Amino acid sequence: MPHRLTLCQMTQLIRARKLSPVELVDAHLKQIAAHNPRVNAFVRVLADEARAQAKDAEKVLATGDPSLPPLLGIPVTIKDSFHMAGLPTTCGSRFLADSKPAHDATAVARLRQAGAIPIGKTNCPEFLSNYETDNYVAGRTNNPWDLERTPGGSSGGEAAAIYAFFSAGGIASDGGGSIRVPAHFTGIAGLKPTPGRVSAHGHVPEMNHPTGLLGVAGPMARNAPDLRLLFRGLAGYDSNDPFSAPVSLCAHPDLSHVRVGLMRQFYQVPVESGVARAIEKAAACLSLLRFPVEPFEPKGLKAAPNLWWFFFGELPARTTAKLIAGRENQAHWTGTEFLEQALAEPEPSGQAVFENLAVRDKMRATLLREMQEFPVILMPACGIAAFRHRQRRFDTPSKPIGLFEAMMPATPINLLGLPAVVIPFDVDERGLPIGIQLVGRAYEEETLLEIAIRMEEVRGPFPAPPL
Repeated sequence: MPHRLTLCQMTQLIRARKLSPVELVDAHLKQIAAHNPRVNAFVRVLADEARAQAKDAEKVLATGDPSLPPLLGIPVTIKDSFHMAGLPTTCGSRFLADSKPAHDATAVARLRQAGAIPIGKTNCPEFLSNYETDNYVAGRTNNPWDLERTPGGSSGGEAAAIYAFFSAGGIASDGGGSIRVPAHFTGIAGLKPTPGRVSAHGHVPEMNHPTGLLGVAGPMARNAPDLRLLFRGLAGYDSNDPFSAPVSLCAHPDLSHVRVGLMRQFYQVPVESGVARAIEKAAACLSLLRFPVEPFEPKGLKAAPNLWWFFFGELPARTTAKLIAGRENQAHWTGTEFLEQALAEPEPSGQAVFENLAVRDKMRATLLREMQEFPVILMPACGIAAFRHRQRRFDTPSKPIGLFEAMMPATPINLLGLPAVVIPFDVDERGLPIGIQLVGRAYEEETLLEIAIRMEEVRGPFPAPPL
């Protein structure tokens, strides 16, 4: 079953002429036909296009040229917030169904240049505004581990597609945990890069100032080595991205002096018992790998989730309200659930934006000073495992928490513009996957990926979902 191979294994077998791109694409399309009706990960499956590109990849292989593109023949998926030339970028909304971009997003173009084959566009909540993936365009996406639970949002369709073996990996985006939380909910790996490390040009909504401080484009895959291979193909300067920086890839990050700060939860906000156990197992794994691990509690970040909400929720709310004005009854609940909450707040003034940007910068500087001692932080990806559709209160050993509290391990990382990687690490008592999060300093993605790879080697194989 070639679709169940890792992305790295697929590339090796294709290069060795032991696996054909056509065979690989067909295996993925058969898996999609068999299981996507229950999971519903896609807005659009690009079957004919993928088969044609696979045949083109076969011709490239037949030339015998040793300098093959690194992802030649690999089926990938694209979150439906990235432009693909000639296809609608709906961003989960009927309001955008008529969009027809003329050009690929930079991330999509780079995947194509690396030889990857887009096999479909994956589902997301309307306007990427929810931690559940549902809309009027394609309907609800279900978690491959338990169809009564969500794969998360906003990259829920992407996460579900990857772990259901519909694709080997793909490109997604993260403005408030949208890569990391779905990765954690579905048992895959996801990288939220530093803003500008992977171009977000051609993403909807546009990632420019000030919300581009939070939102990034990044890869998702089933494991950390696959994630690293995708990151290498995606990273690089792009003059079209206002946050892009000319940072070279680091092939061999120096881990000799890395100390890890252990943050079991976000201050006094409790987490589910399964999340707590996974963090302890991850800390023990790091110690086994000879990384010093010490308890860590950052100074002055307690208000970070609220400040994130100002930039993510309150600031853009009026723009969204104008888009749907007079057609509110056509908007989906995933696009309006938190919009209504944001609109209930006073409209942000220019002075408030100015002051909150200054507070944000001071928070970031304070944390980066602390990270001189602990360049990597181990913490939960989220306070809870994948929840049932529309669930909004969650039990923990000490008290119930709401959705905003559950996401507090994720949202400050967006506010502060730091890279983070999530890898699957445990399964809880309900049989649900639990991921752990490694947070690093700006532009040190390679350090996080190398540590994640070593941790997965110690962890061993992670179970597949019971589709």
